[in-house]
Amino acid sequence: MTTNIEHVEVEPLEVATFRDDERTRPAWTSRASGALALAVVAVLAVLGAALLAEDRTLGPGRVLCGVLVAAWAVCAVFVASRRPAEPLATLMAIVAIAGAAMLLGAAVHARPEATEHAQDVGAAMRALGVAILPAVVLHLALGLPDGVLRTRARRIIAAGAYAVAVALAVALVDERPRLRSWPIALEAGVFAVVAVVAYVGRYRSVVAARERARLLWVAWAIVVATAIAGGAWALHELVSWPEPVRVIAVASSALVPLALALGASERFGGRVDRLLVHTIATAGLAAMVAVVYLLVLLGLGREPSGDEQTLLGLSMLAAAVAALLWVPARERLTEFATRRVYGERHAPDEVLRTFGSRLTRALPLDELLLQLAESLKKTMVLEAAEVWLRTAGRLERAVSVPDRGPAEMALAPEEESVVARAGVAGAAWARIWMPAMVRGDHDILRIAPITNSGELLGLIVTRRADGAHHFEEDDDQALTDLARQVGLALHNVKLDSALQESLDEVRRQADELRASRARIVEAGDAQRRRIERDLHDGAQQHLVALAVNVNLARQIAAADPAAAQEILEQVAHDLQDAVQELRNLAHGIYPPLLMDRGLSEALRAAANRAALPTVVVADDIGRYPQAVEAAVYFCCLEALQNAGKHAGEGAHATVVIEVDEGALLFSVADDGAGFDLAGRGRDGHGFVNMSDRVGAIGGTVSVESAPGRGTRVAGRIPL
Repeated sequence: MTTNIEHVEVEPLEVATFRDDERTRPAWTSRASGALALAVVAVLAVLGAALLAEDRTLGPGRVLCGVLVAAWAVCAVFVASRRPAEPLATLMAIVAIAGAAMLLGAAVHARPEATEHAQDVGAAMRALGVAILPAVVLHLALGLPDGVLRTRARRIIAAGAYAVAVALAVALVDERPRLRSWPIALEAGVFAVVAVVAYVGRYRSVVAARERARLLWVAWAIVVATAIAGGAWALHELVSWPEPVRVIAVASSALVPLALALGASERFGGRVDRLLVHTIATAGLAAMVAVVYLLVLLGLGREPSGDEQTLLGLSMLAAAVAALLWVPARERLTEFATRRVYGERHAPDEVLRTFGSRLTRALPLDELLLQLAESLKKTMVLEAAEVWLRTAGRLERAVSVPDRGPAEMALAPEEESVVARAGVAGAAWARIWMPAMVRGDHDILRIAPITNSGELLGLIVTRRADGAHHFEEDDDQALTDLARQVGLALHNVKLDSALQESLDEVRRQADELRASRARIVEAGDAQRRRIERDLHDGAQQHLVALAVNVNLARQIAAADPAAAQEILEQVAHDLQDAVQELRNLAHGIYPPLLMDRGLSEALRAAANRAALPTVVVADDIGRYPQAVEAAVYFCCLEALQNAGKHAGEGAHATVVIEVDEGALLFSVADDGAGFDLAGRGRDGHGFVNMSDRVGAIGGTVSVESAPGRGTRVAGRIPL
């Protein structure tokens, strides 16, 4: 049993050590090494094909295929160095191997001096390479972006593709000297459709941004390759160049391994979004140009020849250059024209169009409104533009161009409601509801209310000079849209102000809470020190005297019984004083009467001990939680003590306890001398203690006083 336990404890340690060793290995893992080896084999095979054909002139197609195979091999090595744990590099190397086998087999088969057996081997390699290459590419597409087949369906599709490829290779072995193209084209077309469907499904399911970027690199390569092949075909149809088109199409496919390598790179892997957008836009423009020229060719009804081909080719080149330079040229020309027309870099209506986006910048609202008024004046050819803001039931002119200074206008609540619902209105409406805005009988005026959720926040007032064009429907619509944007801006500013006030209030309350906690701790310490002092100076002294007298009575009891009897009688009297002293001390800490009989009886007992004649009005108030009763009792006691100190001779006090609207109300009032609240009162030690005690349970305390009119301390505690 012990041996088994030791084995269970040691085995995970060995596994962990093995994994740590894996993490400390260099980048060249087993998969990377395999991909490197396959890529080297592919390059050697291509070189072998070139050597076998050394006595013949290699055509451009075979040379291009060799370069393409080498590109796949080099990119496979790069991916293996960057992503050693992924099977992607191995699949890319297998693509290179298939292409190399196809070229090598074709070279061996084409050598006239080769033996019949060698030609058979070459034909088999050629057929296998041609048939297996689409299957490997499909496998690669199913495993994007890292080459892993994540679902069972994808693994079944890949296995089926390889089975079809092997069967097709067996059928094509005896095809000599040339292979039939339609079976290969059919296989490639079907596999291409499946690959596109698999790619789209994989892209929609990817969540990680890094994997999505790698898939977008593949899409970029396919878009560019398709655009190059389509452009070559269009040029060939229009001007019979280039020749052959298949060479260009094959060459453009080299972008696919390049995209896989860039996607595997940490440096370039995430920089594809904007590139793909610009690529699609450029490819679309190129396709549009090609379609236009193809329609021109159809309109001619014949193929162009001689100088016509040259002219057509040059015009196509000019159109392509113009399409590529359109965006930057448009920006430069627009800026140049704006400077010449308006004398500034941006058109005046840009502030109107971009007012919403400019709200997010760190510009004061007054500056934004001023820019808005200036832009309105320029854009709508106004004599004056003004922005009015509503503050506390009044309209105040915030900005005006030209500057007319501050002004204000009162609005009744019913007038505010009418103005908020009016929409953009003219001078006729303004004469009825806002006559102060109208300057004369021929005033060309527009007033746009700035509202948000039906609340009037301000006005935009635009005015044209006498004799100028009247405002049109487009102007009214622009003012409506602009007022809506300004209303949202003002609403946001209002919310920001309210939020800032709330934040300031929370900070103030937090500061008060910290100060209150400190005062409560300090008051508790002071209370304990007072209790200790009262015990030491009061009850303790009584008990010491009792002990001395009892000891003296014991010593003289036998010699002088009468004296001992007198001493014991004094001890009994002193004992009653000590008990009363302890009872008074206990009443100061927490009166038992408050716990047993409630606020009414406890306050009446406290009133009997008060320095001023006191009347307590607390009938039928019931019982409440201990914390509430204690807070009310000690606040009233504190107020009575303050009244006894400051009210003066002949003053009377009244304590009132009542319940109203779910709260317990208390007040302590005296008819004494009173005091000036501006000089003292709210910051006094007693009032601070009462505020802290009541505030701790959610209540509030207030004080009212004036010289010669007495003082009233009132509190409210929600129940």
